Amino acid sequence: MTSPRTFKPSGSSDANFYRLFDMFALFLAFQCAALLYNFKLTPIYATSALTVALSYLYCAEVFSTYRSWRAGKFRTMVMCAWGSVLIAFAFLLVVSFLFKFTESLSRVGIAIWFLLSVAYLYIWRLGAYLYKRNRRKLGLSQRNVAIIGATESAAYLHAEIVKHDELGFNFKGFYDDRSPERLFEQLEQQGVEGRIQSAVDAARNGEIDILYIALPMKAQKRIADILLQLGDTTVDVHIVPDFLLSNLIHARIEHVGDVDTLSVFEAPCIGAHEFIKRTEDIVVSAIIVTLITPVLLTIAAAIKLTSKGPIIFKQDRYGLDGRKIKVWKFRSMTVTENSDVVTQATKNDARITPLGGFLRRTSLDELPQFINVLKGDMSIVGPRPHAVAHNEEYRKKVEFYMFRHKTKPGITGWAQINGWRGETDTLDKMAKRVEYDLHYIKHWSLWFDVKIIFMTIFKGFKSENAY
Repeated sequence: MTSPRTFKPSGSSDANFYRLFDMFALFLAFQCAALLYNFKLTPIYATSALTVALSYLYCAEVFSTYRSWRAGKFRTMVMCAWGSVLIAFAFLLVVSFLFKFTESLSRVGIAIWFLLSVAYLYIWRLGAYLYKRNRRKLGLSQRNVAIIGATESAAYLHAEIVKHDELGFNFKGFYDDRSPERLFEQLEQQGVEGRIQSAVDAARNGEIDILYIALPMKAQKRIADILLQLGDTTVDVHIVPDFLLSNLIHARIEHVGDVDTLSVFEAPCIGAHEFIKRTEDIVVSAIIVTLITPVLLTIAAAIKLTSKGPIIFKQDRYGLDGRKIKVWKFRSMTVTENSDVVTQATKNDARITPLGGFLRRTSLDELPQFINVLKGDMSIVGPRPHAVAHNEEYRKKVEFYMFRHKTKPGITGWAQINGWRGETDTLDKMAKRVEYDLHYIKHWSLWFDVKIIFMTIFKGFKSENAY
C-alpha cells in the first residue's frame, strides 16, 4: 500500500465549483435564447455552443478568474467573467466567418444568447456573493488569524491579509518572544500581541482558527516545539518560509511518485501557460510581420546600398534553458562579431554605419527578430538576449543572472521599457537589468505582456543608452 501524499493542492474544489456554474450559465443562456427566438438546435449551433464554452474556459484561465482571491472579489470576478465571455463570442464570430457558416446562424439569436450569458454569469455570482456576505455578517464565515514571528515574511503576509478582506480573516496580532529591537523594523511600532506561548494558549482556547508560523527557518527546533504544542488543538497551522520569499520563482508543489517536492526555481510558462504564451507570440508576430513587410524590404535595400556586407547579422545568443540560438538583426556595423570576445557598442563607435546608428537608436535593427519569434526561438516579451561572451562574463558576477533563461528571450522586456537597455558599461547597470528581468519572470502573466507591448509602442523604441 503506497503512502498518501503529504501535500495536496488547495482551492481546487472551489475553482471547479465556479467552472461548473459558469458552464451551466452559458448553456442555460443558449437554451433560453433558442426558446425565445425559436431557432433549431442544428449541429452548427451545437458546435457554436461548444466553441463558446471552450473559448470561455480558455479565456477564464488567462484572466486567472478561478484563483481563490479573485473568486471573492466581486467586481474583479464579474469583470473577468464578462471579459472572457466577450472574447469567447468574438472568437465564435471569427470562426464562423473563416469557415463560412455565418449565414447559418441567427444574428439576433446569437445576440440574445450573449446578453443572457452576461446576465446569468452576473446573477449567479451576485447570489454567491450575497450569500457569503450575509454569512460573514452573522459571524459564520469569519476566521480569527494570528501570526507567530514578527519577521519580514510576517509583515508581507499581514499586508496580504489586510489587502484581501474578502477572505474573511480577522487578524488577532503578531506573537514573538524577541525584544522589540530585534523585530522586523516595519513591525516595531505596531508591536506584538504577546509571546508565542500566548498564541498557543489562544489556539487551545479556540480563540484562533488559523495560525501562521513565520519564524526564520533556522529556528527549526523552536518551530518543531510549537507544532508539538499545537498538536492537541484544532487550529489550522501554516508555515511561511522566510528565506524563500525573495528568491522563489513560480514555486509550487510537485510530486515524484509518492515523494513531494517544493520547486524553488521554475519556468513561468509550463503546461497551459506555455500554450498561452506561444499563442500570443504566433498571433502577435504574424500580424506585425504582415504589417511591416514593406518596412523590412526598405531597410534591407538601404543596408545593401549604403555599406558592404550581409543584410542580416546572425549572432549566437542564449535562449530558453541556456541553449544557443541564432538571433537575427539588421546589420548595423561594418563588422559582424560573433566570437568568444564581443565588444559592446559605445557612443560614437566607429564600427557603426551611419544608417546603422539610426537603426539602433530606433530599435529598427531588431525587427528581423519577429522571424525568430515565429520560429519559436524567441518571444515577443522577455529578457533581452545577450551575446554568449557577455553571458559567460556576467553569470559569475551577478546573482541569479542565469535565471533570465527560465523563459525565452524577448524582442522587448520589462527592463527595456524601464530604461535598462543599450550599453551596460558598469556592473550596477547589468545588475539592475537582471533585477527587472527577474521581476518579469516572477510576475509573468498574459496581461503583463500586453502592458509591456503597449508601453514599448509609446516609450520603448528610443533610448539614450542605445548606440
